[in-house]
Amino acid sequence: MYVRKKRRLKAEINVVPYIDVMLVLLVIFMVTTPLITQGVKVELPKSAAEPIKQMQDGKTPLVATVDQDGLYYFEKDGKQQGPFTAAELTVEVASWLTIEPGTQVIVKGDRKVSYDAVIRLINVLKAAGAPAVGLMTDNVDAN
Repeated sequence: MYVRKKRRLKAEINVVPYIDVMLVLLVIFMVTTPLITQGVKVELPKSAAEPIKQMQDGKTPLVATVDQDGLYYFEKDGKQQGPFTAAELTVEVASWLTIEPGTQVIVKGDRKVSYDAVIRLINVLKAAGAPAVGLMTDNVDAN
């Protein structure tokens, strides 16, 4: 007489395909992340000033930019927005400052921009309610 053995079901999850999918996604994200980075090309003036160590209360500063064409941009939390007119920039900056009062505001002006354009940007930021405005520069040793 032939006795059949009962086979037990294996209740295992095969994770190899999931690892393959994860590695493919990792490679895709590693390749596309540098392509996503956006920004305005600005040549900052050189200075031997000390870098700001830590922003007050750990907040990231609001960076307002004027490029060599005289267009305004602003960046908050790594997200750059613009170009804006002076009136549009005033509204945008004022809305950010009402959400996060006391946020430090920094001006990033291209070295080829006239002094007048930077002063106009500072006046726009003051009109938007910025309590104080700092100027951003590159290090003297930077190329």
